[in-house]
Amino acid sequence: MDSARLAEATLGGPAGDGAFPGLRDRRHLVAFVLGCAAVTAGVLLHLPMYWMGRGNGFHLADMEMDAPMLWGMAAILVGTVLAGWGLLPTSHLKAPRIDVAVPDQPRLGRAHYKLMLVLTGALVIDVMKPASLGFVLPGMRAEYDLDTLTVAWLPFAALCGTVVGSIVWGVLADIFGRRSSILLSSVMFVGTTICGAMPSFAWNIGMCFLMGAAAGGMLPVTYALLAETMPARHRGWVLVLVGGLGSVGGYLAASLAAAWLEPILSWRALWFLNLPTGLALIALSVLIPESPRFLLRIGRREEARKTLARFGSVLREDAAAATAPTLPASVPRALLPMTIALSVCGLAYGLINFGVLLWLPAHMVSLGHSVTWTGTLLAASALIALPTVLIAAWLYGRWRSKASMLGALVFTALGLGGVIYAQAGDSSAFVWLACVALLVVGSNAILAMLLPYAAESYPVATRGRAVGWIAACTKLGGPLSQGLTLLGMVPSLGSAAVVTALVTLVALGLIAAFCIETRHHAVA
Repeated sequence: MDSARLAEATLGGPAGDGAFPGLRDRRHLVAFVLGCAAVTAGVLLHLPMYWMGRGNGFHLADMEMDAPMLWGMAAILVGTVLAGWGLLPTSHLKAPRIDVAVPDQPRLGRAHYKLMLVLTGALVIDVMKPASLGFVLPGMRAEYDLDTLTVAWLPFAALCGTVVGSIVWGVLADIFGRRSSILLSSVMFVGTTICGAMPSFAWNIGMCFLMGAAAGGMLPVTYALLAETMPARHRGWVLVLVGGLGSVGGYLAASLAAAWLEPILSWRALWFLNLPTGLALIALSVLIPESPRFLLRIGRREEARKTLARFGSVLREDAAAATAPTLPASVPRALLPMTIALSVCGLAYGLINFGVLLWLPAHMVSLGHSVTWTGTLLAASALIALPTVLIAAWLYGRWRSKASMLGALVFTALGLGGVIYAQAGDSSAFVWLACVALLVVGSNAILAMLLPYAAESYPVATRGRAVGWIAACTKLGGPLSQGLTLLGMVPSLGSAAVVTALVTLVALGLIAAFCIETRHHAVA
């Protein structure tokens, strides 16, 4: 049996019609399958090194890499390139624009709910990767005998990776397609499993950068796909809910895995979870359709027609539509003010999450509060903010998207103002709780709504890269704050809150002036 027939037998049908309909011809299908197999084999070649350390708590520090590990790295590199080539679309991104009529259904159909469930699961797996960082750092620091400053390079590299990944994956989503970008990200997830077998801290830094790059792009690509498949009536709250549940579920999965596996198999086991979860993402992609609007852009009209039919939509073509110019390949100048506004909003969130909230516990301890008191306060604030995702989804979908965004920014600004006031004097526990809760509620609401809003605001030709850029802005606060830590220039909490409050107020003004209402608007 030749390789093409083997691929057909494995995937359940001829290329283009089976489990991987985005791969149009057998050559691309076989290339993708062989690439996945090479990456998986490369990871498996690292397992003996890991298992050799079982007698001493899986400590591999300073051990020399053996030949199978080096061959495994080469296989992962070659396999990733081969899988990426297999995912390239076979049609040109130049096709007549077609009018897509999407009925405003009173209820979501079975296909919509299935896609929501699958993409929520994909986001749980995606968020789980970077969320594991906090759980591996203590064990990694002990094994490699690292000081606080040195170990900070790991989250710095991972966060830089998420920024780069958001931008790169956004571009890839507009070239490869939404579904193909998710598949390529999954292949990279599998490859970064070998972080768990690295004998030196330097190798872990490099692998964490790649893992962050793979994880960084999943969320914006998911929002783009959802925006192009959901009916206008339900699109807003669906995007917010799926993103929020995926984020919460990812952190929960990471914490449970750390509690169950780390005491038995060491911190390295959390990285080895990338193998089964990455393969699970590839398997889940069988249930993820390619965006019909992307299929139309590359000339695959029949595939687009079938996909739209599954979601209760139809194609409407006429002479005017057939002769209309194609959408531009870059963000139109008319959208630049909105892009700047959303970018500043993303930066404000990043400064809060990776700056103010990150430095808050140490500052409160320095004021004389105990670690237990500080932890209890932050836990109570998080508990109060827990329903934020559901409330944000309801407001965004049932009220107004732009007004909901502005309301989240107002809450955030009030929280920052409260932190500035509380840290300047001897404030009570109630004052601290109110201020931090406001800040956590506002920032969580911003994160829940910002990327769905961006996905609804840009045309299909540039949606991937635009949402990817804004997603990168939300993570930019991570490298900035970690960079200050590495340089020994951590600012006071008051100074950080003042700067962040100014950025938040600028974002509030820009969004009020330049952003649009997207509720019930058709996605281009």
